[in-house]
Amino acid sequence: MSAYASTVINASADEVWEYLRDFGNVAEWLPGITGCEIEDGGDSRPGAVRRLEGPGGAFRERLLTLDDASRSATYEILESPLPVRDYRALYRVAPVTDSGRAFVEWSATFETDDAAKVEGFVVGQVFEPGLAALHGRF
Repeated sequence: MSAYASTVINASADEVWEYLRDFGNVAEWLPGITGCEIEDGGDSRPGAVRRLEGPGGAFRERLLTLDDASRSATYEILESPLPVRDYRALYRVAPVTDSGRAFVEWSATFETDDAAKVEGFVVGQVFEPGLAALHGRF
């Protein structure tokens, strides 16, 4: 199963990436996340583990890759109240060359026994509100 959302933000790709590359700041911009603590590995280094608190419970996620050259990061869910397995996500920022704005995309692949429900939740309650909130920051 997969989920995907994207947007164009009125800021440069470098500005947006400088903000998004911080694996520990998600509570600042992702609606519904009330706390984020780096438990292990240090901020923004592959192997870092963050604990997120939200209305549905706690999530633990591990940063797998952080690539400044491609302005992308991948992470996996270690623990979650969602009924998912093997959840891996990618977020990436690219320049829109004719306008100087940033194209941001967020995607995930995962296994679940309730594909429609989980895909709808990930896109509609995580990706889309998160990307919309980034508009407000820039």
